[in-house]
Amino acid sequence: MIPTLTSYRQIAKNVDASLQRIATDPVVQRETAYYEANISKIKSIGDFMADKRIYAYVLHAFGMDDIASSKALIRKILEGGVDTTRSLANAMSDRRFRDLAETFNFARYGAATTSFTRTQKGTVERYMRTTLEQTAGQTNEGVRLALYFQRRAPEVTSIYQILGDKALYKVVETALSLPPSLSAIGLEKQASIVSQKLDISSLADPQSTGRLIARFSNMWDLTHNSSSSSPVLQLFQSGPASAISMDTLASIQNLSVRRR
Repeated sequence: MIPTLTSYRQIAKNVDASLQRIATDPVVQRETAYYEANISKIKSIGDFMADKRIYAYVLHAFGMDDIASSKALIRKILEGGVDTTRSLANAMSDRRFRDLAETFNFARYGAATTSFTRTQKGTVERYMRTTLEQTAGQTNEGVRLALYFQRRAPEVTSIYQILGDKALYKVVETALSLPPSLSAIGLEKQASIVSQKLDISSLADPQSTGRLIARFSNMWDLTHNSSSSSPVLQLFQSGPASAISMDTLASIQNLSVRRR
């Protein structure tokens, strides 16, 4: 099996070529063609929720397949928008919620929401990148985690964003050799311990992130084999068994609100 770091670097150094290959996949072509042809017809949150293919495409693009079935939560996120500090999207430490509400900001723009570049071309680009990561994971889940971390790391501004995202945390947990039992203690204690080992501000530096990914990749190869049945797939797969715990999200949300 090709080392995780080698595979990751092969993709990361020429992402454009990798994305072009993804774009030629028949399923990707079909779903993207449908999205591009119909997204401008979506004029409300109700329209968005009702069109199953548009909904699925967008949730996949934002890496939210794991909570796509939580439609009541997604509706509340969109209804609240991002214009007030107490909106649900802003209260969540997981940045994906804010990204979704900002891009599909029906609360602010109404029927004009889907006319913007970010909802059309921007979402397609997100879909391609997420699919690239998913495809990489079919061969080596570690590569998928590394690519995901590379993409998300520059957006991280709080340790609670790491704790609230299973995939981000897996990279940090593996790279820093954190014990699995750490997740069983309170969130504030978790945050304190991880903060002692990881300077969040360093994630804005590509070189620092690259070193962390390299360390993760090497540790990953030491502790995992090439089995395609690795439980790490649960970090990305849809369905109740692998979704982010709503209790965990609520706890992180409450901590965020108290700090405002």
